[in-house]
Amino acid sequence: MIKVILSRLGESLVVLLVMSFVIYALIGLMPGDPIDIMVNSDPNLTAEDAARLRALHGLDRPIIERYLSWLGAVFQGDFGYSRISNQPVMEVLLPRLGNTVLLMGCSFVLALLIALPAGIFAALKPRSIIDHAINLTAFAGISVPPFWLAILLIILFSVVLGWLPAGGMGDSGAGFTNNLLHLVLPVATLTLATLGGLIRFIRAAMIEALRQDYVRTAQAKGLHPFQVVVGHVLRNAMIPVTTILALNFGSLFSGALITETMFGYLGMGKAIYDAILGNDYNLALVGLLFATLTTLLANLLADLAYAWLDPRVSLG
Repeated sequence: MIKVILSRLGESLVVLLVMSFVIYALIGLMPGDPIDIMVNSDPNLTAEDAARLRALHGLDRPIIERYLSWLGAVFQGDFGYSRISNQPVMEVLLPRLGNTVLLMGCSFVLALLIALPAGIFAALKPRSIIDHAINLTAFAGISVPPFWLAILLIILFSVVLGWLPAGGMGDSGAGFTNNLLHLVLPVATLTLATLGGLIRFIRAAMIEALRQDYVRTAQAKGLHPFQVVVGHVLRNAMIPVTTILALNFGSLFSGALITETMFGYLGMGKAIYDAILGNDYNLALVGLLFATLTTLLANLLADLAYAWLDPRVSLG
């Protein structure tokens, strides 16, 4: 087990190195650079000043040399400065990372807590009225665009009823209750946006597992229906669902750009988007690498979950 985990971590490190070069090259090939933005915003800067600034920041060197210089600084713990915020990159990203973990973590757990019993019940009562109602709700959740759902929630709960704030983060000194109120609408939007797909996957996996021979064997032994569903059916049905959960978890650090933009929530998704638009190379690069690292770790956790759920699966 330890050998396999170390091997996968080594593979993940190689993928991160490759992705860091790919992302660095793509960002470096974008039209314009921070010096161009400075020249356009200050008419007193001449072409000679621009050339001197490019040489000072190393932007006149080939992209390979610039990447190797950046990589060497990263190994020393220096991730560079954010051009937009004029702060070290990690000082900008860490608060955004905490905000995203809170937002995405709450919506992820809440969606799973609702989807799991709903999918199980729909699979146990196929083609019933409740099954049709759950399927209709799931299809509605899949079909509704997140930005439109966010607008509807804002109009209903903020404009019409006036119960909840329309956006923002809340002040640090405003208290826990006030900050919690600012989370309700973004969390509700993300939960409803992901709930339908999870219900459909859990229902399909449960129906497939209920048709297996071991279920009939367990029933023939006289096991209680609860033991059959939880101990046999659900354990095997969660194997394909684990893949979907891992993919959803992989988006945790990249954030939800649309939802964060609609509610003015300062998370990772909006930070990466603003960095790309503002040619903030260091901030965009490190943010995208965080998203890549999270996806790789989520896949590793999914493989470990496979081995725990099904002893027949060998990590070797």
